[in-house]
Amino acid sequence: MSRVRIAALLPEHAEQVLAVYQAGIDEGDATFETRAPDWTAFDKAKLPGHRFVALDGDGRVLGWVAASAVSDRCAYAGVVEHSVYVHPEARGRGVARALLDALIASTEAGGIWTIQSGIFPENTASLALHERAGFRVIGTRERIGRHHGVWRDVVLVERRSPLLK
Repeated sequence: MSRVRIAALLPEHAEQVLAVYQAGIDEGDATFETRAPDWTAFDKAKLPGHRFVALDGDGRVLGWVAASAVSDRCAYAGVVEHSVYVHPEARGRGVARALLDALIASTEAGGIWTIQSGIFPENTASLALHERAGFRVIGTRERIGRHHGVWRDVVLVERRSPLLK
């Protein structure tokens, strides 16, 4: 694998991050979204201390990971939902795993006890990646939403921190 560096996701990465996001959206099995948001909306929705990019040796964004709060209720202060996207040309090189590892490290350092996500069951590569990174399947939310006019299921996965006491 060529050199990959994990760094904080910053405004200077916005254009490339949103392009990677849109590429994942366009493939059809990553999200219910149909268009990547603008940078202002993306930036507002993601927790500043828990978002990273993978950069190649020339500083190009190969992928990104970011977490969002799941609720404003104090009982859920340690629970986040995450997304991870990798440029189609960078897949199979360990980029997603490096990004997940960075997210796990930052959330554990920040007192987060649960990272969760909903993954389309057809996205078998993402399900396998998450299993290898210590996530477990909680269950399937059947027909949870319509995507391009078709009801879709979502597999709910979570990783509980082993630091949880």
